Amino acid sequence: MRSLPIRGSEIYFADRGAGVPLVLVHGFPLDHAVWAGQLEGLSNTNGCRMIAPDLPGFGRSPAIDDPATMAQFADDLAALLDGLGIAEPVILCGLSMGGYIAFEFWRRHRSRLRGLVLCDTRAAADSAEVAEARRQTADRVLREGPRLLADAMLPRLFSEATQQLRPALIEAVRAAIVNNNARGVAAAARGMAQRADMTGELPRIDCPTLVVVGRNDMISTPDEMRGIAQAMPNAAFVEIPFAGHMSPLENPDDVNAAIRAFLTRLRKP
Repeated sequence: MRSLPIRGSEIYFADRGAGVPLVLVHGFPLDHAVWAGQLEGLSNTNGCRMIAPDLPGFGRSPAIDDPATMAQFADDLAALLDGLGIAEPVILCGLSMGGYIAFEFWRRHRSRLRGLVLCDTRAAADSAEVAEARRQTADRVLREGPRLLADAMLPRLFSEATQQLRPALIEAVRAAIVNNNARGVAAAARGMAQRADMTGELPRIDCPTLVVVGRNDMISTPDEMRGIAQAMPNAAFVEIPFAGHMSPLENPDDVNAAIRAFLTRLRKP
């Protein structure tokens, strides 16, 4: 991995391939490794440069803010692109919290977008009850560490088949959660609690968009994500079999096939 300075700190990222930039934004409370199947499986996709950061406060990137808002994460991605000298429009692919950040990137930096890929995410803001639960979780993480999130979240992140048949994958994700920076995780939880509701904005997001969801996603369900795609004027919807909320990690082959088809669509004159 490489790093670049950002806001008095630094941001670490993987950088593979060459061509149209595809920025891969991980979910909560994870790091860039959730994109391992894409960094490997799409590495031979001609004309594609994959950039997968550890967001500030996750993986190797130090925490900067509290709360860490989705808007600030979006601005950090723009700063990363500036640091890499990337001026051309990018394809931004966000998983779960990464999707919340993708929506903010559209709001704040839409001229820099060639397209969006929204994976297992939501357009709606948290209810008051869910937002308060996130803030309470943030407080607990600061006291007890991120392990409590692994215990609470893992059964909901993955499909039943993944949980039964791929224990090594589950344990790798558990380790990533447990080893994350407690301050960064808490800050992002608070940031998600105050994120904007994007439901009313969906009809205005007219850049080419791919909406991807695991068939067994219990968090952002296929029906909810199909509704997101239907509300957007230029969106395609793909349901991924044998996957839950972590579809790019659980079934990378089918997700990669969908992304390749999307890239081909964008290249057509």
